[in-house]
Amino acid sequence: AQGLTRAVGEAAGRLPDGAWMTGGMWGAYEQWAQSSTGRETDGAAPDETAPFEPDRALIDPVSPDNPAILWNWNRTRYLANGAALDAAGLDCATAGVECEGGEPTGRVSEAVATRIRDAIPPKTMEQKLAEARMALGRLAEHGVTTFFDITPPGQVEVYHRLRDRGELTARVNMRLVLDTWDEMRDAGITEGFGDRWVRYQGLKGFVDGIMGGSSARFYEPYLTTGVRGRWRDATSTGYVTDDGSGYMPEGNMRQLVLGADAAGFNPRVHAIGDEAIDRILDIFEDVQRINGERDGRRFAIIHNQVIRGPETAARQADLGIIAEMQPYHTIDDMRWMEERIGERGRWAYAFKTLADAGVLLSFGSDWPGTNAAWYTSNPLQGIYAAVTRQTMDGTPAGGWFPEERIDVETALRAYTVHNAWVAGEEAYKGKIAEGYLADLAVLDRDPFTVDPTELKDVDVVMTVVDGKVVWDSGG
Repeated sequence: AQGLTRAVGEAAGRLPDGAWMTGGMWGAYEQWAQSSTGRETDGAAPDETAPFEPDRALIDPVSPDNPAILWNWNRTRYLANGAALDAAGLDCATAGVECEGGEPTGRVSEAVATRIRDAIPPKTMEQKLAEARMALGRLAEHGVTTFFDITPPGQVEVYHRLRDRGELTARVNMRLVLDTWDEMRDAGITEGFGDRWVRYQGLKGFVDGIMGGSSARFYEPYLTTGVRGRWRDATSTGYVTDDGSGYMPEGNMRQLVLGADAAGFNPRVHAIGDEAIDRILDIFEDVQRINGERDGRRFAIIHNQVIRGPETAARQADLGIIAEMQPYHTIDDMRWMEERIGERGRWAYAFKTLADAGVLLSFGSDWPGTNAAWYTSNPLQGIYAAVTRQTMDGTPAGGWFPEERIDVETALRAYTVHNAWVAGEEAYKGKIAEGYLADLAVLDRDPFTVDPTELKDVDVVMTVVDGKVVWDSGG
C-alpha cells in the first residue's frame, strides 16, 4: 500500500497539473501481508493470499491535480482517483463504479476503466518529446549509447524530431510489429533503412505469454496452475483459445516469418516456455529451407528463457538463431520460478549452455518492464546478474544454478559487439577502434578486476555519443 502511494506521489511530482497518470501494474508476484485493502488489520491475522485491492484513499492525497487510472498486473482490477472520476463525469450513479457510504471507492469495472481512458486527451507532440527526453536521460546515465525499441507508429516521428533538433543522446534501432512487413516493403522501407541515429531494424513477433502470468507455453503443466501456458497471436498481446486456429504458430506466425524473410527483414520473436522455443525454432528452420540462403539473415528469439536442455542449445546454434536475453530477469524470476516449473528451472536463462553451444548471446534490459515486473536499464546490473546469478542482496550464495554463470567478458560482449552484429552495424559500432563511432561509457572501476559481487555497484562517470559528452556524473 505504501509503495503504491509513494509511486503515485513521485509520478505526480514529475508531472504538470492536469497531466494524466496511467499504469500501476501491481501484484504480479506479491502475497500481501495486509488485509485485502492493503492496510494493516486490527489485531486479526492478515490473509496473505488475498489480492491487493487498493482504494482511492491511498492515492487521492498525493495526486489531487493529476487524474489517474491504474490497474493491476493482469488488468483484472482497476483503480481511479477522484480527479479521474471527475474528468470522466462518473459517480455512484454509474454502473461499474464501486461505492461505500455513498462515495466512490475508486475501484471500477473494466468497462468504466475504458470510459476513463477514453476521456484522456491525446498527448501533444511536446509531451511525447518531453517523455522521450526523460527516458534518454536515464539511458545516458546508465552508459547506454544505442538501444532497440519496440516502436509504436506514433513514436517514429518523435525520434526523427529529436534527431533533427540534435537532441538524441543515444542511437535507436526501431522495431515495428511483424505483420507490418508488407506495408514497410511497399513503402520502400528495408532492413536497416534510416541513418546512424534512427534506423528500422528487425520486426517483433510473439509465440507465447510470460512467466509472470503463468502463460509462457511449456510441454508440461505449471505445478501451480495445472495448465501448460498459452499461445500468443503472432503480433499482439492477444491469446489464442482454439488449438486449431490459423493463429497458432504454425499458421499465422509461419506465414509472417516466411513473408518478412523473403522481403529481407529479420523477425525477432518472443518465446519463453520450452515448447514455445522449440516451436519457433521449427518455424525458423522451415523458413530457411523454403526461402533458401540470403545475405543478412539474423533471426532471433527474444527472451529464450527456458530451454528444454542442451539439445535445444545445440539446435539453435546449428540454425544460427540469436538469443536475445535479459540477464536481470534471472534474478527477478529466480524467487519463484522453481515453485512454478520445478526441475525445469535448471534450464532457465541457460547463458553458459547456450554460449558453449555456439549461440550468439545478445543482452538487453526489457526496460521499463512488463506487466509483471519492473526492470532496470543499467547494463552493469545486467552483467552482475549474468555473472553471479544472485539477487541484488547477494542471494543465494554461489548463485542460482551457478553452472549457468558466465564470465565478465562474455557478458560484456553480449551487450556490445554482439548487439552491433545483431543490428547489422558491426562494421562501425560495438567496440572502441579506429574508424568506429565514438560512442562509449567511462566507468569508475574496471569490471574485469572488481569482485563479481561489486559489478552491480560500478557507476558510469561519463557517457559519450558521437564524440560528445551526453552524461557526466561530475565525479
